[in-house]
Amino acid sequence: MTTAKKKYVETPLMKQYYAIKEKHPDALLLFRVGDFYETFGEDAIKTSEIAGITLTKRANGAASFVELAGFPHHALDTYLPKLVRAGQRVAICEQLEDPKMTKKIVKRGITEMVTPGVSINDNILNHRENNFLASVHFDKKMAGVAFLDISTGEFLTAEGTFEYIDKLLNSFQPK
Repeated sequence: MTTAKKKYVETPLMKQYYAIKEKHPDALLLFRVGDFYETFGEDAIKTSEIAGITLTKRANGAASFVELAGFPHHALDTYLPKLVRAGQRVAICEQLEDPKMTKKIVKRGITEMVTPGVSINDNILNHRENNFLASVHFDKKMAGVAFLDISTGEFLTAEGTFEYIDKLLNSFQPK
């Protein structure tokens, strides 16, 4: 159990949230609750700062609270680009069943992982520059690099000595 998990009373909803968050600790988790995407704890603090939305607190048991920041689900195209352009990985967690059809907590799961390097969403991309995903491989005396822009299909590779790759990377100017 993480420190953050111990800080809050674990309601069924928060248990579900933390179980999903534990699988994606380095991503901001947009957790669908009804008509809203909610963020909690540290994710709420980051989201409110980046997206310019109100940070509030939600009562979570007798003497406990959890930071909360959310926005309507139909505003995803407004807020998701802000989060991704700020360099954040964003895990979008949707309700996987109709809440009216269950008496228990609604099943939820990650339906999309959005990062700066793999986005093809027109609202997120800057069409004046490439959006490269990079890979580097080191051997004992050689190195290799590869760059892929999935939005354009551009793929660049090179290999050589460390000095060659260093010189190449320092002179690399995305189009």
